[in-house]
Amino acid sequence: MDSAKSKVLLKKGREKSVLQRHPWIYSGSIARVEGNPLPGAVVEVIDARGQWLARGHYSPRSQIRVRLATWEAEEGLDRAFVSRRLQRALAGRAALEADPGTNAYRLVHAESDGLPGVVVDRYGPFLVVQILSQGAAAWQSELVELLAAHCAPQGIYERSDVSVRRLEGLPARSGPLWGREPPPQVEVLEAGRSFLVDLRAGQKTGAYLDQRPNRLRLAPHCAGREVLDAFSYTGWCAVHAAAAGAASVWGWDSSSEALELARENARRNGVDGRVSWESGNSFELLRDCRDSGRLFDVVILDPPKFASRRSQVDAATRGYKDINLLGMQLLRPGGLLATFSCSGHVDADLFQKVVFGAGLDAGRDAQILGRFCQGSDHPVLLSFPQGAYLKGLLCRVY
Repeated sequence: MDSAKSKVLLKKGREKSVLQRHPWIYSGSIARVEGNPLPGAVVEVIDARGQWLARGHYSPRSQIRVRLATWEAEEGLDRAFVSRRLQRALAGRAALEADPGTNAYRLVHAESDGLPGVVVDRYGPFLVVQILSQGAAAWQSELVELLAAHCAPQGIYERSDVSVRRLEGLPARSGPLWGREPPPQVEVLEAGRSFLVDLRAGQKTGAYLDQRPNRLRLAPHCAGREVLDAFSYTGWCAVHAAAAGAASVWGWDSSSEALELARENARRNGVDGRVSWESGNSFELLRDCRDSGRLFDVVILDPPKFASRRSQVDAATRGYKDINLLGMQLLRPGGLLATFSCSGHVDADLFQKVVFGAGLDAGRDAQILGRFCQGSDHPVLLSFPQGAYLKGLLCRVY
């Protein structure tokens, strides 16, 4: 990983984003490549006048042809570089590390932590790693060694089983990388409450860690109220709501396996008497509730990603409008709607417009009481707004 000899020369006028420290260079911005770099090779980025701009990793099959890592001419992309960036990321999570009541959170958030394509999550004594780009794959052995040295986990497990790797020309991979393999279920803590996680086959790297502050912020609003959690997964939000004093919580999810963990999570936190679960399609269940006249005081809508590509945005907005229309129809006057989108291609302004449209169609007035975003362990680099993928609204609906 020494300083590269290969060069990527940009077309005239395409250097602006690089000068603004955006970490991606798309194939359409490149005039030519000199040196025949292999996938994951370090390349120098040069503007149309021959001036050096930055250094990054090359990915010949991806539309994101270069992922930039440094704008310092003397900084090599070697083991020392990975160590510096990793230590900086760990320092940024010092408050979480010091919290005895929470031991599940993100340690490295890819581009936003200066390590493009690298995701590392802590789940108690285990780390889960995702390697999402050719450049990250070039760093993998050094990264694992450094994580073992700096974090002292019992084991490091890989969950690089996501579709984005195909765009990079990388196969899906999962399995142990270092130390012990995690058991089928790992116990973790969030705000002092105990949850079981499946690190081998669970969604994302095992849980939706980005929603942690939103779950904790929303829970007090549920006290004394009837709550519907329409996309519960393994029940973390529902458990927090019940523990905060909800009169009842009804959790839905399409995965019966996820709901088995949700039931156990409710039991181990002593709230199983106030939480019930149902497996099924949430869109269909929402319609069934509307048609039967069932009403709630709080409706929580946190669906899976509806738009993985820009071409899917129109269909995604129709889906978001549909579930928010149904959610509003299920609320008693003055009830609360907590609604989320994790689709990066649907920005916060567009999402608010969709929810506004749903309110019009439902014939309901709604006030925005607050806005949600991803937790501070999922930071957003100012030069990389694409990192702000999670957004949400807390609305009072009349």
